[in-house]
Amino acid sequence: MEFKSLNLAQGYISNREAVAPKAGPSTALSAAKDFAHTLETSEQAAIGAISGGVDSQSLVQALAQSELAVETAVTLRNKVVEAYQEILRMPV
Repeated sequence: MEFKSLNLAQGYISNREAVAPKAGPSTALSAAKDFAHTLETSEQAAIGAISGGVDSQSLVQALAQSELAVETAVTLRNKVVEAYQEILRMPV
């Protein structure tokens, strides 16, 4: 199978937007709001799945997103605690 560089370049250009990183939240407040919104969405999906209004695939996707959000929040908290402890260990 032979690939031409032009075809590869065109494929890259057409898919560049799909793989580009999205801009993150600009402040801690907007990050907290995004976190709360993610958890609220997963709660609504769970309630919908119990009542039969949401399919199981949507529930699994919402739970995976909330799990990732919680893991990210815990990791950030741990980094903040580590930094605080490091500051406390500094000689004055």
